[in-house]
Amino acid sequence: MRFHGRNLRQGRVSLPGHAYLLSTVTRHRKHLFRRWSEAQAVAREIHLAGQGEAVHSLAWVLMPDHLHWLIQLRAGTLETLMQTLKSRSALAINLGLEQRGPVWQKGYHDRAIRDEEDLRALARYVVANPLRAGLVERIGSYPFWDAAWL
Repeated sequence: MRFHGRNLRQGRVSLPGHAYLLSTVTRHRKHLFRRWSEAQAVAREIHLAGQGEAVHSLAWVLMPDHLHWLIQLRAGTLETLMQTLKSRSALAINLGLEQRGPVWQKGYHDRAIRDEEDLRALARYVVANPLRAGLVERIGSYPFWDAAWL
């Protein structure tokens, strides 16, 4: 299968102060994040990114084979943010699994959030993914999500 990342980048703009919904998937959609240690590695990198100056993390959920992350960009670019998250988490995951190679598929999807959109409603939608997927019956039972409004 050929990667069409060029299409994902078409029209992409990184504007500080704007909110974005970012999504990325594991290589071959492998269910890496059913395992606690691999999911923990990604959660740690999301937390660290939110502690930095580049991004305000509004909400995120890590599903077995993908990530949804609602952010407000403060500085830098979406590309740098995602490259850092994916590379740092891949290093930690590969170290823990004693393996080498890609963890994530190339590229990511981003959607700029319009000013009139309700960020809290979008955050609720993001963190409810495990409910809609039938992974849990209540969101409190799912360990890998967070939202700024809690």
